[in-house]
Amino acid sequence: MANITRFSPFEDLFNEFSRGFWVKPLALPAEAELKMKLDVKEDDKAFSVQAEVPGVKKEDIQVDIEGNQVSLRAEVKKEKEEKKGEKVVYSEKSYGMVGRSFTLPVEVDAKGAKAEYKDGVLSLTLPKKSNGAAQRISVT
Repeated sequence: MANITRFSPFEDLFNEFSRGFWVKPLALPAEAELKMKLDVKEDDKAFSVQAEVPGVKKEDIQVDIEGNQVSLRAEVKKEKEEKKGEKVVYSEKSYGMVGRSFTLPVEVDAKGAKAEYKDGVLSLTLPKKSNGAAQRISVT
């Protein structure tokens, strides 16, 4: 069977020409994207989750469990601090909502689940269960 490819000399020429030509003279760094990194481990009785959530207060973290689905949300708030005669010239801090949802292979016992937030890391202990209903747990 023959392979057929589309030949477009103008498109190829434009792509080669524009590759180095359309560079911005001054590029400011893009706003840092808020991300929540997760580690999920499993043993015979429970799942262990470690989530990096730096720069948030434990009151601003929500953990929702429904069956085998776990949802984590956190709000990073900007603490406004202005000093007289001083202005912010440049800031790389990120603000907003960050969240992750994931599905586990078995349902979780939401009543026995524990959440702890310390040093920017949210630690969850999610015991395994056969049946369950949606429930929100508090972070300590």
